[in-house]
Amino acid sequence: MKARKTMLRTVGAALGAGALAWCAITTGGIGGASADSSAMRPTADEGPGYAIEDFGYPNADKILAERGITLKRGDGHILLADCASATDLMEVWSRANEKICFRVTGKTGYLTLEIPAVFAVKGNSYSAKVDMTTGAEEKSFDVNKNAWTPVGESADEQGRDFMLLEIRTAK
Repeated sequence: MKARKTMLRTVGAALGAGALAWCAITTGGIGGASADSSAMRPTADEGPGYAIEDFGYPNADKILAERGITLKRGDGHILLADCASATDLMEVWSRANEKICFRVTGKTGYLTLEIPAVFAVKGNSYSAKVDMTTGAEEKSFDVNKNAWTPVGESADEQGRDFMLLEIRTAK
């Protein structure tokens, strides 16, 4: 009987301590004083945000500052390259920037960009199409594989300057 009373007192004390602790946690302390709300908010609501790919060209601001080429968006399969770095590069010739090279990977690719005064493109082993604009007029040109293709002013009867806006490729 004595063991039973000791056990009941222990259980009662434990329940009382647990209730007191619960009260302190949920109300901010004994007596209902509220705690700083930032100490007691759920952390699941503060998890990392979603990673959303915007397909923006990496280091585009630096490339614009250094080379005067505006690279906007793409799928990562048409990349600006050093013209001496490899073979099978696509070459874009511009009066404003001279020769600019691109490495093409994957089965398909696209890149939106702005290169003014483009007059020729040398294709690589991919089928390619370039979209260009002069004023309000837009034109598309199919680029010959592994050969020079006149585009922009060299393909225009009036010899107007054209800006290269998009490159699309397919294997």
